[in-house]
Amino acid sequence: MTIGIPKEIKDKEYRVGATPEMVHALVQAGHHLMVETKAGEAIGFSDEMYITSGARIVSSREEVYSAEMVIKVKEPQESEFPLLKEGQILFCYFHLAPDPIQTKNLIDKKVIAIAYETVTDRQGRLPLLIPMSEIAGRIAVQAGANALHMINGGRGTLLGGVPGVLPAQVTVLGGGVVGTQAARMALGLGADVTILDNNLSRLRELDNLYGPRLKTVFASPSSIEQHVTTSDLVIGAVLIPGKLAPQLITHAMVKKMLKGSVIVDVAIDQGGCCETSRATTHSHPIYHVEGVVHYCVANMPGACARTSTIALTNATMPYALKIANKGYKEALQEDPGLMAGLNLFKGHVTNEPVATDLGYRYVTPESVI
Repeated sequence: MTIGIPKEIKDKEYRVGATPEMVHALVQAGHHLMVETKAGEAIGFSDEMYITSGARIVSSREEVYSAEMVIKVKEPQESEFPLLKEGQILFCYFHLAPDPIQTKNLIDKKVIAIAYETVTDRQGRLPLLIPMSEIAGRIAVQAGANALHMINGGRGTLLGGVPGVLPAQVTVLGGGVVGTQAARMALGLGADVTILDNNLSRLRELDNLYGPRLKTVFASPSSIEQHVTTSDLVIGAVLIPGKLAPQLITHAMVKKMLKGSVIVDVAIDQGGCCETSRATTHSHPIYHVEGVVHYCVANMPGACARTSTIALTNATMPYALKIANKGYKEALQEDPGLMAGLNLFKGHVTNEPVATDLGYRYVTPESVI
C-alpha cells in the first residue's frame, strides 16, 4: 500500500502522523511511504531520518495526497479538501460532530474516514484518544495557571498559594482520562481540587486513588453551578465519544463567576462544554467573556508536539499496520473496535452520534463495506 504522511498545516501544529520508527515498521512490512518534506523537522525528526527509515521525501503536497492511505494527526484543512479522492483512506482525528463543513466536504469526496477518537479496544476504551487526553489534561492545568496571571486578565492567583495564603480553587468537570490527569497535575501544584462526575463508581475509584487530597462531588446542575461560580480555575473535561459535548456551563453561570477566573475547555474539540466557548488557536489562545478568561485551543497537545507525536504513534502504529497489511475491508471486519472508528465511508455516515448531531442518515458500517 502507498501511504502518505503530510506536514500538518493547522495553526501551530507541529505534530506529525508518523515518526521515523513508525515509518520503518511500515516499510519493513512491505509498504511504500511518502513523507512531505520537513513534516517532522520542528520536533527533531529530519528528512534524513525518514529517508534512513525507508521513506521517500516529497516536496509536493499533491503527491503525498495521491497515496492510497493518508496518516496524519488533525482533520484535513480547507486547502486540503481538493486533494482528497474517492475511496482514499484517511486515518487521523476528525471530530466531525461540531464541524459540518468538514463533514460535508469529506462526504462529497467519498473518502474512507477512520477516526482516531472513536476507535475502541476490547474494554470499550478509546486507545487512540487516551494518549492525547492524558497530555491535554496535564497541559490544561499549565495553561490555566498561566491564564490566571494578571497579564492575561486573570485574578493573579497562584495555584498552590504560599505559606499564609490559601491555594487556588480548581474545579474539574469530568472524571475520565482528561479530568483525572488534570486533577493529578493541579494536586501536584498544591491547588485545592474538586472533581465532578455523574458516575459514582468512577468517583469511588478517584477517591481510592487520591484519598482526601481530592474532593469528589456528584455532578448535578446545582453542584456544577456552585463549584463553577466559586472557583479560580474550571477545567471542562467531559466526553461522549463522537457526540457534541454537553454544555454544562451556561452563560448565566459564567456571569456569576469570579472576575479574572479561568475556564479551560478541553472539550472544545467536540464543540465545548461551556456555552461561551469557541475554538481558539495557539497563536491566539485566550479571550474574555463577562470578565472570565477562556482558553479553548482545539489542538492543545500540539503545544508539546514531540511528546504528543511519540505518545500518539505508539498507539496508532499497530492499527496502521493492520489496515495496510490486510486492506481496510478485512482489517475493519476482523476488529470491531477499529470498525467503531469508521465515521464516513464513501459518502455514507457510519457513526451514529455524528449522524444524529449533524442530521445525516446513519448507515451501519457493516452494511456498506
